[in-house]
Amino acid sequence: MSYRRIWLRTRSAGFKRAIASALFALAAAFLGSHDIARADEAAWEHLKNGGIVLFRHTLAPGTGDPDNFTLGDCSTQRNLNETGRQDARKIGQAFRDRGIAVGDVLTSQWCRCVDTAELAFPGQVTEQPAFNSFFQNRAKGPEQTDAARDLLSNWSGEGALVVVTHQVNITALTNIFPTSGEGIVINIHDGEIGVVGRIQL
Repeated sequence: MSYRRIWLRTRSAGFKRAIASALFALAAAFLGSHDIARADEAAWEHLKNGGIVLFRHTLAPGTGDPDNFTLGDCSTQRNLNETGRQDARKIGQAFRDRGIAVGDVLTSQWCRCVDTAELAFPGQVTEQPAFNSFFQNRAKGPEQTDAARDLLSNWSGEGALVVVTHQVNITALTNIFPTSGEGIVINIHDGEIGVVGRIQL
């Protein structure tokens, strides 16, 4: 067999493998997107029946808090940018579009969380220190997470419970690292938290 024929066969085989790999990747992505869609629908359905959702505040550029951070003084904190404000309004609109009644809205006292909650659900917001960030003081994490879990376990109002908090808090409760504005829908039994699905607008 000539070197040219061997090269052509090798090239053809490589091309076929590349096509097969590409088709496999597309199929996996397609199936994955359907799995995500099903998870999202399950999450929304759960909220219609009075479920609980933990939202990370919407986009506030930066990481952590400035050195001069002062609770109650938004000028010393990271705050939502315009995208973050728009996304917060979209969260509230998504609930209204789906006819989901909101029983209560609890939020961290950090301005970026309070603003996310107020823009999404104006006039329904209650500040709850158990959902404050412990990013700068990780030693407080276990105690604060226990307090948050107790609040979630004991909630029994009508409609969905919406919590607006921080990545570290949500990760401690669910082992999920949410993106800005993402909601993690949960159920909780005997203090054990289960994840129903994720909401990304």
